[in-house]
Amino acid sequence: MTTRIGMIGAGTVGGGVYEIIMNRLKSTSAKITKICVRDANKPRDFQIDSSITQVVTDVSSILNDDSIDLVVEVAGGTAFAKDAVFTALKAGKSVVTANKALIAEYLDEIVALVDQVNNAAGSRGKEEKKAVKFGYEASVCGGIPIIHTLQSAYKGDIINEVQGICNGTTNYMLGKMEDGADYDEVLKEAQDLGFAEADPTADVAGHDVRAKIAILAKLAFGITVPIDTIPCMGITDISVVDFAYAKSMGCTIKLVGTAVRQSEFGEHDGALSVYVSPKLVPLNHLLASATGCGNAVAVDSSNLGTASFTGPGAGRYATANSVVADAMRVVNGTCPSSPFPMLSNSIDVDNDFVSAFYIRISFQDGLGIIRSVGDLAETQGVSIHSILQQPITDRMAADTVVTTEACKYSQVKALCELIEKEEYALSAPVFFPMISDY
Repeated sequence: MTTRIGMIGAGTVGGGVYEIIMNRLKSTSAKITKICVRDANKPRDFQIDSSITQVVTDVSSILNDDSIDLVVEVAGGTAFAKDAVFTALKAGKSVVTANKALIAEYLDEIVALVDQVNNAAGSRGKEEKKAVKFGYEASVCGGIPIIHTLQSAYKGDIINEVQGICNGTTNYMLGKMEDGADYDEVLKEAQDLGFAEADPTADVAGHDVRAKIAILAKLAFGITVPIDTIPCMGITDISVVDFAYAKSMGCTIKLVGTAVRQSEFGEHDGALSVYVSPKLVPLNHLLASATGCGNAVAVDSSNLGTASFTGPGAGRYATANSVVADAMRVVNGTCPSSPFPMLSNSIDVDNDFVSAFYIRISFQDGLGIIRSVGDLAETQGVSIHSILQQPITDRMAADTVVTTEACKYSQVKALCELIEKEEYALSAPVFFPMISDY
């Protein structure tokens, strides 16, 4: 029996999906019979077999077609995509999507709808194989099979922490900055290469990673964390000065999404903290190995310790490969019946996370600055671990770095707000967490 697929979107990823399924697999078990696009006359960079595949501009011609079993959504966005995905599921069609923004924003609604449709199908006596499935492997880290791994490989394990470099654009930019390029220069280069959009906010402000870590947190801990409650610090304040200090500490800087059970004595049974921030990463840490546009995820668990997953985070065939893998799991019946099999109501969420922190203070040189910083830190209950100072070449514009012992995000934020008010401060201090217990 051939599974008939309707695909919504025919851009970079959609073209890759079509080529893999129709040309490389040449499978008799699955065919893309319809593609919905905005403009049917627009030239495509892949060949469509018109004897098998019909190109349409009305999405209802896919959603209302009873012969179509599976809908692949690779159009992006949330409003149109939500309507298409929800309508497809209600119509009894399985769905595969690469849309992380859609999933993160409507996570609970998607899970509830899949359950509702399948419960209704069961009550009518339909066979289990007719149950709808929801695949979303390509929504996080492109070609890395992290979704399927978390769905299936940790059933007998307890996950303590998930950390991920989940955005190739910012990883590319930070790598260039580590080599000496300034932020504005490398942003323009990334845009010229097509890595960054004309409006790069979703990438550089960390919003893209925020959606992805919300999905990974749900998978790993069974908890839905609304994306608007997740602390999110991007890379716009990072400079080459930070990389100079990082190098002196044997570290690099990466934009990392983190979901971690808080732990006072190493027991990992506290509240769940989810956040996005640049992190100071030791060079011997596995996350430091992700270069260029590459992605990496580190999962710490009771049974396995730390396991790492690395690979391409974006790209036509890398992302399409994950879409196709999901589609084939739907076809052969191995796609999980529940998209988020881990459910928990017993874990509290506290996004005022605990970490050691790096704080860079830009100042006009004078007497008593370090003492002032120490006094202000004491008022917020922040213990200073070390003070680093590059040789001052301009007394009117210098930098110093303070690292802290483990403390709460709110404490360091309050400390930096106090420092910014001091006469010697030239700007708001730049601060972000450190991986210090590796």
